[in-house]
Amino acid sequence: MPVGIMINLLAVVIGGLIGSLVKDRMPQTLKDSLNMIFGLSSMGMGIASIVLMQNMPAVIFSLIAGTCFGLMIHLGDKITALAGKMQKLMGMENSGNSAQLVTVMVLFCASGTGIYGSLVSGMNGDHSILIAKSILDLFTAMIFACALGTTVSLIAVPQAVVMLGLFFLAGVIVPLTTPEMINDFKACGGFIMVATGFRILQLKQFPTADMIPAMILVMPLSWLWVTYILPLVG
Repeated sequence: MPVGIMINLLAVVIGGLIGSLVKDRMPQTLKDSLNMIFGLSSMGMGIASIVLMQNMPAVIFSLIAGTCFGLMIHLGDKITALAGKMQKLMGMENSGNSAQLVTVMVLFCASGTGIYGSLVSGMNGDHSILIAKSILDLFTAMIFACALGTTVSLIAVPQAVVMLGLFFLAGVIVPLTTPEMINDFKACGGFIMVATGFRILQLKQFPTADMIPAMILVMPLSWLWVTYILPLVG
């Protein structure tokens, strides 16, 4: 039973609804201040994950190759188009907010914590990682909904697809991994979290959506590095 995933999805939905209800009552200074805190938190969590990195060349190559692949297939553009459709569905079409909505989608759907938490939950029934993530997601959704409205709640739909898919595939994926591969996976997600933090703070618009394929490449490349390349170098 994907209890942790259900809690996480409910946190996003509830946070989005609460934020859309109180957005007109919340002072702009408070919104801006909390937005900075969430950007800083994203970067902090990313850095905490990056320090777990075991094989730097594999992680860096995954980021480069994954981002190049994402750009080649225009993944970021497709996700931006999806964000626009979500806004139209809620009757809140606003192209100026599409980039911010994409940032939130990546933060909720492609974070290393969420993906790893879904795998752990599916493998051994430990929901603690996802429950802890839900607390942050509740308040994050609430703040972003102050600018994006109820559209934020709809992010729970693609989030459910990603997390439930990983939950049910965990029995196949996790036995094929090693602790080093998991740490490199977390580190790769950490880089994306740092990039997302930069986007939230509007300091630099990293192509975070196009970076998502790196999360798929990093564990196989980590295994290849340890199994074949590192012995040759050593």
